[in-house]
Amino acid sequence: MGFFDDLKAKASEIHGKLTDEVKKFANKDFHEAVVAACAVIAAADGDVSSDEKKKMMGFMGVNETMKLFDKHKTIQIFTKYTDQMEFDFDIGRDEAMNSIAKLNGKDNESRAVIRLACVIGAADGDFDDDEKAAAREICKVLDVDPSAFDL
Repeated sequence: MGFFDDLKAKASEIHGKLTDEVKKFANKDFHEAVVAACAVIAAADGDVSSDEKKKMMGFMGVNETMKLFDKHKTIQIFTKYTDQMEFDFDIGRDEAMNSIAKLNGKDNESRAVIRLACVIGAADGDFDDDEKAAAREICKVLDVDPSAFDL
C-alpha cells in the first residue's frame, strides 16, 4: 500500500469514527451547535462571502457526517447565522457562539462539534490561521483544551 493509499485509509477510518460518534448525539441542540460552528468557521476572516456560503453548504450536503441531519434544516440554521453576521458581525457571531455554548459541560458532544468544525475548516485543503483561531474560540466556549485538536 502506497503512502497516499495509507493516508486515504486513515482519513476514511477517522471519518467513519466521527460519523458513528455524531449518530449518538444527533439531537436539536447538537445540530444547531454544529451548524453554528460551521458558520463561525465560514466567517473566520470577518466576512461571509457568497463563495464561502456555497462552499460550506456544498460541503455540508456531501459530507457523510452532516448527512445525518435534515439538509433543509441545516441550510436554514446556517443561513440564519450567516445572515445575522452579515447584518451585524459581532451580534451574529455571539448568537452562533451562544448556540455552541449550550453543549458546554457535555464533553463528548463538545469534542465532536470541534472535530467537525476542524474537518469543515480543512475541507478546502487549507485550514488557515483565521479558521484555526475561530476553532480555538469554539474550544474556549466549550471549555475544551484546543491543544487536544492541534490548535
